[in-house]
Amino acid sequence: MLRRALPARPEARRILLGTLFSAVGRGLTLPFLFIYLTDVRGLTDTRAGLVIGWFGAVTLALSPLAGTFIDRFGARRVVLPCLVIEAIGTGSLALVDSTASAFGVMTLVAVGSSAIWAGQNTILASLTGDGERQRVFGLNFALLNLGIGTGGLISGAVVDVARPVTFEAIYLLDAVSYLTPALILLTLPHVGRRPVAAAGAKAAERTGGYLTVLRDRPFRRLVIFGLVLTTCGYAQIEVGFAAYSVRVVEVTPRVVAWALAANTVMIVLSQLLVIRRLEGRSRTGALAAVGAVFAGAWLVLGAAGVVGSGNALLAALGVVACSAIFGFGETMLSPVMPALTNALATDELRGRYNAMSSMIFGISGVVGPVTAGPLIGAAHGRVWVAVVVGGCLAASVLALSLRPLLTAAQDGRLTAAKPSEPARVA
Repeated sequence: MLRRALPARPEARRILLGTLFSAVGRGLTLPFLFIYLTDVRGLTDTRAGLVIGWFGAVTLALSPLAGTFIDRFGARRVVLPCLVIEAIGTGSLALVDSTASAFGVMTLVAVGSSAIWAGQNTILASLTGDGERQRVFGLNFALLNLGIGTGGLISGAVVDVARPVTFEAIYLLDAVSYLTPALILLTLPHVGRRPVAAAGAKAAERTGGYLTVLRDRPFRRLVIFGLVLTTCGYAQIEVGFAAYSVRVVEVTPRVVAWALAANTVMIVLSQLLVIRRLEGRSRTGALAAVGAVFAGAWLVLGAAGVVGSGNALLAALGVVACSAIFGFGETMLSPVMPALTNALATDELRGRYNAMSSMIFGISGVVGPVTAGPLIGAAHGRVWVAVVVGGCLAASVLALSLRPLLTAAQDGRLTAAKPSEPARVA
């Protein structure tokens, strides 16, 4: 199954390797930003939530510009400087000592990250054909989470809120990890350039740019689905999940790290099998299933909150189980969402389509952190659980409503007889 999931072109395989190495650094810090800002640097819950929300707002504001630059100049000319900026910003988090400095550093991080997701997806799409693209995006996500889980295990064993230097160390290591994919991309001078069809004649501008993307009704529906799902799903991992686990369920940060490890184990063990099972099946049906699985995960976490300190072992198992179930939902979402986005995109506007897809995470990154704190504080976290469960189920309904707007091929219900060739580059 691994051999089948690997992309045919060696350049794509090296890009995937860069994803793995950078993800290890990301895993060192992923579950601890909220705890770091509040329990180590002394920010209030509200201010920490606003800082994280500000990161999402800046990313959101810059994402459309990133998509335009990717289409106009090529992904490599945008991704390379952004990786360097991201490294500088992430390392600077170790120096945060006030609300003002936290806002400043997170602004720098947001500038760097605004184009990385869209740029790397555009690069992978340019190196793969339609027939293998869904498998490759799924493998990319599996490697991403393998790295995150590995980093989470390392940081979970060393971080201590009573020793700020342990947090400073992991942010510096995270910064170094962002340079790995940059170095790999530098060794691939012909990767990530503009497609020939878009070069020279400003084809993207003639097709209407973002106006064309926004007129794409199926893609609009996909974006709405993604906004609801990520706001009640992914956006809750760094703030809602960690805060609810530590403060309501009353587990230690180490249990949170083990929970993320369980998430990784689930993804690594099941991703290739899920990719195989998804072939030839409805993508909208898979997206609807993701919403239901995410809702189930949050219900398990809510049950752990009810148990609380009355049974510490059972509560900790509930936190770990929530993360593992959530991971299974991710194995369906990760190959389908980017594959469907790129199935709807044209070569001339692929950067903009991927940028708008990444904006989903920017918007949810604003709404999720800002609302999670107050919701968790209401009724001992029960309001938060009800909102995220209801939101995930609403996303499932939106996914099912998307199916009539797609062709059978776009929905993944037809397998092309011969995969199309990746776009040539200038």
